[in-house]
Amino acid sequence: MFFSGKKERANRNLVEQIILEKYNQYYRLAYSYVHNEADACDIVQNGAYKALRGSHALKKPEYAQTWVYRIMLNECFGYARTPRHLSYEAMEDNGEEAAVTEDRYSNVDLRQALEMLSDRDRAVVILKYFEDRKLEEIADILEENINTVKSRLYRSLKKLRGILSEETIVQGRQAQRYADAKRK
Repeated sequence: MFFSGKKERANRNLVEQIILEKYNQYYRLAYSYVHNEADACDIVQNGAYKALRGSHALKKPEYAQTWVYRIMLNECFGYARTPRHLSYEAMEDNGEEAAVTEDRYSNVDLRQALEMLSDRDRAVVILKYFEDRKLEEIADILEENINTVKSRLYRSLKKLRGILSEETIVQGRQAQRYADAKRK
């Protein structure tokens, strides 16, 4: 029993160290899903709490980083699935802006295109291109075969190209109409 307590303390200290070292990375991940600073902080705090609370269940300390990352990713997925309600009083107190989430992305088209992907497909793209994760790491985090991850990434990039090229065509047509109307 003495040894299990020592192992549990070691796991807890390891998980705590990982959370402190990678906090900003977890925040960026959460923000990429919710586009709101307060919600991203809530997600990371909930994930950290769950990771610390469950640290005794960590069987292989060498996979602790992947384990914590997976918990954070599940928190993001859970938040995305949970409907958000805003009370009338909150809208009245803060004006209409309370109902609008913060958006500080410089490329709004890319953000909107990413939101059109499924949670799993979006996760692969975010982990690969925004978090600079290797495909092997992504496969571990998502608990999927590496070939499945490669297929998801390829499919997702193809979808994003299609979505973004459609938006570019539409914007080009709108600009042309505006220019034509201005000439008249």
